[in-house]
Amino acid sequence: MKLKNYDVTHEFESGSEFLEQMPLTDAPDLYILDYSMPGLSGIEVLKALQEQFPDCRCLLLTQHFDEAMINEAYHYGARGFLHKNCTAQELQFAIDNIVKIGYTNVTEILQRIRNFSAHSDEKPKPALSAREFQFLTLVCDPAEYTYDQMAHIMSLSVKSIEAYRTALFDRFNIKSKVGLVLFSYQHRLTPPFV
Repeated sequence: MKLKNYDVTHEFESGSEFLEQMPLTDAPDLYILDYSMPGLSGIEVLKALQEQFPDCRCLLLTQHFDEAMINEAYHYGARGFLHKNCTAQELQFAIDNIVKIGYTNVTEILQRIRNFSAHSDEKPKPALSAREFQFLTLVCDPAEYTYDQMAHIMSLSVKSIEAYRTALFDRFNIKSKVGLVLFSYQHRLTPPFV
């Protein structure tokens, strides 16, 4: 399979072997995970990556799609998913989207946001401090700021930024940056809703 502008820098036989090598000295822009890897599944690897490297970008390949798997993949930070038998063009399109805009399968993500938003009037808006609101707004910004950049914008240390992230994760049972974006849209907390 030929792809333009991309090089494969590492390959691993299993999810366990991959995690043992993390962090990679020359970290790639994107990790491609198989949902059905030997040992640890792609979802289990996603969970581990989100705990240690929440900004990493992962594309999940799978043989079968179902609602529970897709929800779980997004919950743990997947940036998109593809069928294992996808064409080179489909893989190229997905990688281009993730590298350039942060996600692929954008239509599916937007549909989930619409579904969340349809029920948002039934729930009171969660109470956030001014700093938590500022952090959440930066997380949802199309510029896709890193935590280092957020710290600079907010005139805080990276540890303080991570503390805001952890507090929101714990309080609202969120597991990933994607989860924060969906949470924000569900409750209409950040632009374009305010």
